[in-house]
Amino acid sequence: MDRRTDVIEDLMARFPHIPKEAVIKEDLLRGGVAFDGSMLTDGDEGEVKPKSYFIFSFDHRTLPELGEAALRRPPEEIILTGGPYDLRRTVVSVRVNPASPYKIAADEEGRAKLFLDGRAISDVGLPPMPDYYRHTLRNGKSVMEVAPTIQWGYLIYLTVFRVCQYFGAKEECQYCDINHNWRQHKAAGRPYTGVKPVQEVLEALDIIDKYDTLGASKAYTLTGGSVTSKVDGLAEADFYGRYAKAIEERFPGRWIGKVVAQALPKADVQRFYDYGVRIYHPNYEVWDKRLFELYCPGKERYVGREEWHRRILDSAEIFGPRNVIPNFVAGIEMAAPGGFRDVEQAIDSTGEGLQYFMSRGILPRFTTWCPEPTTPLGQMNPEGAPLEYHIRLLDRYRATMDANGILPPPGYGPPGAGNAVFSVSSFMDTLPADTAIAEETPATV
Repeated sequence: MDRRTDVIEDLMARFPHIPKEAVIKEDLLRGGVAFDGSMLTDGDEGEVKPKSYFIFSFDHRTLPELGEAALRRPPEEIILTGGPYDLRRTVVSVRVNPASPYKIAADEEGRAKLFLDGRAISDVGLPPMPDYYRHTLRNGKSVMEVAPTIQWGYLIYLTVFRVCQYFGAKEECQYCDINHNWRQHKAAGRPYTGVKPVQEVLEALDIIDKYDTLGASKAYTLTGGSVTSKVDGLAEADFYGRYAKAIEERFPGRWIGKVVAQALPKADVQRFYDYGVRIYHPNYEVWDKRLFELYCPGKERYVGREEWHRRILDSAEIFGPRNVIPNFVAGIEMAAPGGFRDVEQAIDSTGEGLQYFMSRGILPRFTTWCPEPTTPLGQMNPEGAPLEYHIRLLDRYRATMDANGILPPPGYGPPGAGNAVFSVSSFMDTLPADTAIAEETPATV
């Protein structure tokens, strides 16, 4: 197949039960999109919400290689609708790749369109600048720097520790560019606070609470790099937990509180819960034992795969199984040098992990792997995993959920094509749109 159009249309025909919106969304997430200069934002002064680089770069080039897109940021996300595939509303996180066959540009009438192989395949909606981004903290910092929002405003993403203490080739996860992203933003002179003070976070949330008059923001995620020693004199559970405690005391019940952290011992997980966190993401990254050891060397050294999994199961006793939602990085099962070369074998491995957790009432979710160029796996696999892997994964994921009677996860917005707002994979887009899902704070155990 010479054209990318042929690839996506072949998969649409072979997997008709997977929404065609998800096929295009996964291809954009795995391979990125190019931007005409007219579609870039005017930063804090413009009408379009700019990309915040909230934790990883999620780009296929370094900042110096992005050209104009490094100076005038692309939008945070886009919405796809219409076009020859009659797409339903689809929210997609922006991952910039100047070499992508997909390009966002204006048509003859000045309307934003997504082009593939030179043909317009979708209308493009750009995110409006939210009112709360137009206000600054007392020290002059922007809300976007301290408390950016993603998923079309649904989620406040609080990366309160911008680096990771798994450091260097022998410890860093081989697909992760959190430490490089920190370095490139500092080198470019951009504001990129390493450890966000609690009071700054609260002040930013005050602004969001005041100016988010439509109530679009429903949840917050506390996250950042792993803590293997201490930060501000605190171990991981207390470092991240102090933010939850302060937020819940200031804004009781305003947002669903989530934390992404390592799989910690049960006593530490209990402290997260006591601090007010209600959804726990102890990400297991990749299922295969050999690949976990190869691609997550720090996590294998400090915790170990089997202990990591045991701690995930233990945490369900505190949060309840439905509120433990570990992420994996979809695609690295097929990453050279050690990954599977056959799509079916990779899906069977990933599916084994899905069944392991879903059969116990725990619902993993996934982020579609973006092969960032400064990471070892990104350098060796610039094309990422085949699109067919991602479509087969959506198929297996939905089938495993159905077989185990698992409902969509709380804290992710509405499910279903045309409804979903989760922007870094299509798993929510593929779930039934009519499934009842509670958006209130998850119940206590």
